[in-house]
Amino acid sequence: MPRTVEGQLTMEKTPSYFVTSEAPQRIHAMAKDTKLVVVVRDPVTRAISDYTQTLSKKPEIPTFEVLAFKNRTLGLIDASWSAIRIGIYALHLESWLQYFPLSQIHFVSGEQLISDPAGEMAKVQDFLGLRRVITQAYFHFNSTKGFPCLRRPEDGASAPRCLGKSKGRTHPKIDPEVIRRLRKFYKPFNVMFYQMTGQDFQWEQEDGEK
Repeated sequence: MPRTVEGQLTMEKTPSYFVTSEAPQRIHAMAKDTKLVVVVRDPVTRAISDYTQTLSKKPEIPTFEVLAFKNRTLGLIDASWSAIRIGIYALHLESWLQYFPLSQIHFVSGEQLISDPAGEMAKVQDFLGLRRVITQAYFHFNSTKGFPCLRRPEDGASAPRCLGKSKGRTHPKIDPEVIRRLRKFYKPFNVMFYQMTGQDFQWEQEDGEK
């Protein structure tokens, strides 16, 4: 990490940290006062997105339905498959709470980050002790991608910076029964995660399950 002087804030982004068992201890040993920002989304949608990214690079891989189950007839989900395992947020968070208090961890709703990016960024800036500089004026929604783009309001001539080709891919159609089984699998872990964080992300209400 680069040396940080007074008045500066050093930031680093690596999604795999949250699910890497050695990461909490190593980061704590390096800088125990580090503030952590974790973006989470509906684990079912996250798993399908993960699969979609892999499929774009390896079109020969088995279908999502095949990879998601140890035994589809019995409905046994394969939690060892990384696309499924990463979404068991409560288990990963347990490792981090052994080294960092919850007050040093901020959770960003992936769904809200899309629908209300300014609102989520306001919370992040507050958590980091920063002045709210990034506001609604910095965002432009890309209806093609379905994600917000970032722009500089002071430079109206420049085009918004949007997600690259590797992001916002169209997801393959997944058997609704597989989705139902995955939601049932994740539900107790989601509830545990809500209790641990004190935040209800309402993932059980996805796809009309209200």
